[in-house]
Parts: sequence; C-alpha cells; structure tokens
Amino acid sequence: MSRRLSLALLAVALVAGCAGPNKLAERSQQKLSSGDVWRAWQLATRALDREPLNPNAKQAAAAAGRVISDDWQRRIQALAPIDSVKAAEQVLEFTQFRTDAIRYTTIDVTPLWASEEHTLRLAAARSHYLAASQAKTAHRPKAAFVEFQECERFVTNYRDALPLADRMYQQALTQVAVLPFSSGSDPGFGREVSEHWRDALAKDMAPPQSRFTRIMGSDAITSRMTLSQLGRLSREDAVKLGRKAGAERVVWGSVGNVRSETSLQYFRDMVSRKVVQKDDTGKEVAHWVDVPIEVVARVRDVTVDVDYEVISTNDGTSLAHEHAPRSNRARVVWTSYVPDADVSSYALVSEELRTKDPDRARQVETHWKAVCGESTTLQQVLTARRESRGESRGDGSFDRGTLGRLVTGTALVFMQELPPANDLALAALCNGWGPLEKELARLDGVDDVDLGVALSDD
Repeated sequence: MSRRLSLALLAVALVAGCAGPNKLAERSQQKLSSGDVWRAWQLATRALDREPLNPNAKQAAAAAGRVISDDWQRRIQALAPIDSVKAAEQVLEFTQFRTDAIRYTTIDVTPLWASEEHTLRLAAARSHYLAASQAKTAHRPKAAFVEFQECERFVTNYRDALPLADRMYQQALTQVAVLPFSSGSDPGFGREVSEHWRDALAKDMAPPQSRFTRIMGSDAITSRMTLSQLGRLSREDAVKLGRKAGAERVVWGSVGNVRSETSLQYFRDMVSRKVVQKDDTGKEVAHWVDVPIEVVARVRDVTVDVDYEVISTNDGTSLAHEHAPRSNRARVVWTSYVPDADVSSYALVSEELRTKDPDRARQVETHWKAVCGESTTLQQVLTARRESRGESRGDGSFDRGTLGRLVTGTALVFMQELPPANDLALAALCNGWGPLEKELARLDGVDDVDLGVALSDD
C-alpha cells in the first residue's frame, strides 16, 4: 500500500510538472494578445527553463520573439534619421537580445535588415572615429582613447582604431607623485603622513578602480631630493622634481601644529549585579542588587590642519586644493572597583529598573556614554580591571604599538596612559586621505587642456 501511495504521489508530481510550463505558455499567449509582449516573452522563457522541449512553450516564445523583433526594427528605423548613433546603440541591444534568445528560439531577420544594421554600425563607428581624431588633434588623449574604443563596440577592427586607442592610452596615463609633506619642527611627521597617503592611494586607485591615474612609488621622487628638501619643499621645487621624475601631477602639502586638549570625566553611580540564590524549596531565584561604582575617564582631543594641492607639472596649474582640520580622540577608562563575580552578571541598567523607571535608566546610560564613550561597555571595563590587577607599565609611557588601533578607530579601553598628542594627530591624518582620492578620481578622466593646463612645447 505504501508503495502504491508513493507511485501515486510521483505521478501527481509529474503531471504538475508538465502542467506548469503549459500553463505558463497559455498565460504568455494571453499577454501577447493583450499587447504586453515583454511579459509574454518572460512567461514563455520561464516555461522553457522548466521544460526546454515543451512544444506549447516553444510556440509561445517564437510568437513573442517575432513581435518583439518587428517592433524593435520599426523603432530603429524611426530613430535612424534623427540620431544614427543612438539607432546603432539600439542595433547592439537588439543583436544581444537575439543572441540571448538562441537557447529558447531562433529570431530570424531578413538579409535586407542585416544590411541596414551593418550600415548603422558603420556610421556609428565612423562618427566615433571622427570624434576620436578631433580629440587627438586637440591634445585630449583621454577623450580620444574613449572614442577609439567606442569604434570597436560597433565594428570589430574598424580601420586603425585599436592601435590608435593603445597609443592614446599611453599618452593619457597620468603619473601622480605624492611628495613628502612639510611639518614644521618635525620633518619626519609630515613624511610619515605623506607615505601613508601614497601607499593607501596606490592600493585604492590601482586598475581597474582608476583608468588613467597611477600613483608613483616613493623612490622615484625621494631619490632626487636633498636632505633640506625632505624637510621643507617649496612649491616651485615640487613642480620641478615631479617633472624630472616623469610625473604629470604632484601632491604637495604641509601639516600644521598639533592642538591638544585633555580633560577628566567621572561616572559615579549605581550599576546592577544579578544575584542568584535558592529559596526554601531549593528553587533558584534571581534578583538585582545595586552596586556603587566610580569610573574615571581621561580624554584627549587633538586637531591638526592639513593643506595640500594637486599641481600640474607642465605649467604649475593648481588642479585641486584643500585646507581642512583633522581631529581625533583617545579615552582612557579606569575604575578602582574590582568585580567579585562574573562580569556577565553585571549590567549598567537592570531590566527591573528599565521597566520601573525608564527615565532613570536612560539617564544612567546617557551619562555612561558621555564619560566612557559610545562603544565602551561596563563588561569591558570590569574585565580589563580584573585582568590588570592594578598593574601599570611603570614608566608612564604609551605603547606606540597600539597606534594601529587608533588608525582604524578602535576604542581604547583601560589603558594606563593616554597616547601622546602627536600619535593621535598622526592617526587622524593617516585616515585623512579620502578627500584627496575623490579629487584624483574626479580628475582621472579629464584631459589637461580641459583643466586649463597650457600645452607643452613638445
């Protein structure tokens, strides 16, 4: 009996599987009759995806395909006298549709239509070739490269478009040198910032993220610089150095003095600890007890100004400029309270308090975040306190190995000393290359002549 039931279910499943594509084919014909040709095509192809040899679905796909083909040809013919290039774009899309449709049905076109398509594609390739030649003559290699490449989209191996595109691409490549930034009394500070910016830009603007811009390595520039230039480089020398190194653009900048403010903040309040005890019947009962705690936070805020300029080495034209502050904050959290239970049993606010007095709960949480930071939890502070056992570094110094955490924005919890102001400023500046990347990306596809750069004498 069980076997007969299984066979019956299998038969039902097979019937349902066959009925599905047939139903989709029927709906496709209905949509086609109502003029919704693309929905008709979708339903027919869905039916064929389920059952590739279903005759009703194949008939529905062929019918929808013929209507789409006829309509597409009429639209292209109407567009051609108005804009032949846009008509050729439609030819490419129509051709792709026919290619994709092969797995479902064959959409034939007449020899006359094939000739019309070829004529439109040739006209589009010719138009782009003319635009490319004009851009080449006008010393716009980036625009010329794009136009020569467009020729290939419409007609494969059209005239000499491909070799000319390669030649224009080589001319369009823009080498950018990030020069050491000057930084007042500490030359190494500015150099470290510029090196970090250069490495980050070289990684983020590598192909295919950037079409024409290439960030040069440090050796190409620093090997040509004197010791005095490494400390402070004039704008004129920056342009000369970049030109000698083969850079079309240089990033020249400076880092201002570090401004620092340090403050103390206190959290003195009650937190909650869950206590689990057994009642007279031996059943475990949990309740919350208030625990007084004092947390001290030392906060250091730093601000440092950075000023940079993107300069053309051809004639010294300024292509982009920014003068803006970068800021950073470090927070050291410490408490004398040593937890006498598992830290997971502690809560800043108990559920009882949140239910009974939600205003009081919000007040405690707001005060904690103001003192200890948005991302610092009570459990983090208590865990760090327990693990420290009151130990310190002994020399009151800051472990510079934690600078990487500052650069990535990681919260500092329970450190013995605040980072020095210069380290905080360095972390802020190392994260500050984003606006420069946006400027270089904006300039990437623009030819020098369109940026107001004078033509070279070459």
